[in-house]
Amino acid sequence: MTWLVTGGAGYIGAHVVRSLRADGVDVVVLDDLSTGDASRIGDVPLVRASLLDRPAVDRTLAEHDVAGVVHIAAKKQVGESVADPYYYYRQNVLGQLELMEAMRAADVRRFVFSSSAATYGAPETALVTEKTHLEPESPYGQTKVVGEWLAVDAEAAHGVRSVCLRYFNVAGAATAELGDPEVLNLIPMVFERLTARERPKVFGDDYPTPDGTCVRDYVHVSDIAEAHRAAVTHLMADGESLRPNVGRGEGASVLEVLAMVGEVTGLDVTPDVVPRRPGDPPRTVASVDAIRDRFGWTAQHDLHEMVQSAWAGWLVRHPHAAG
Repeated sequence: MTWLVTGGAGYIGAHVVRSLRADGVDVVVLDDLSTGDASRIGDVPLVRASLLDRPAVDRTLAEHDVAGVVHIAAKKQVGESVADPYYYYRQNVLGQLELMEAMRAADVRRFVFSSSAATYGAPETALVTEKTHLEPESPYGQTKVVGEWLAVDAEAAHGVRSVCLRYFNVAGAATAELGDPEVLNLIPMVFERLTARERPKVFGDDYPTPDGTCVRDYVHVSDIAEAHRAAVTHLMADGESLRPNVGRGEGASVLEVLAMVGEVTGLDVTPDVVPRRPGDPPRTVASVDAIRDRFGWTAQHDLHEMVQSAWAGWLVRHPHAAG
């Protein structure tokens, strides 16, 4: 039984491919390599194509006798999505529509969707459950909501069972070579400042949290990959459709993350405190009861492991950063 992983040569996708293969699942990857790297997936079959290339998607499903799809390929920069929403709707929404129409034509009815906590926007609740209202604050987040809607409607119309994984703040790497090459999240942003011999920035230290800085739920990318593997196993056993959060169920503040970076790197992480950014909620932490109860999944890696592995990956690309 072969599974197609879209975006499988990317940061998260490559970890998912590795996890599935370790579990004995045959995999084929479709990736346009706009942000992916073919070396990440070794000898796994790779189709270099966009999801908007419908003939290529059709051929991939047919030639590899695909039984299920893990859909990770997407554009994911919030700021970019605000500046160019049309591009994000074309890539994320139209791309998923083309994929799912190809699945219908090939009678593929198992679908794992990489969704995001961005679907919730800036919730006022400290603990985010799957029943928390979806109020995305960017076109990127909205495309993930629409992607979930499409998965729900595909089940009603065509019997496609789906698991939409709403994961929180992803960090770390299984190996240094699989580290995140982009600087979009807090930990690599801190690394970038330290590498430039500049102080990290903290956006506000007067939030109603224990140390005044924002609290977020950070989850290791290897745990994210295992959640995808669990979702695949669930659907292969004819499990029902679900939309669970994926996180650790506990938060770390910006200052706690900085302290961990200092511990791991040995560098001075004294920050510059600057004004708050609009829309940053004080605390966003996932309720993880649903995924634990249904899949038996819990995160295995702590913040130290996330920062340590992320730093190892950073040094592969920036060998002089520790000097």
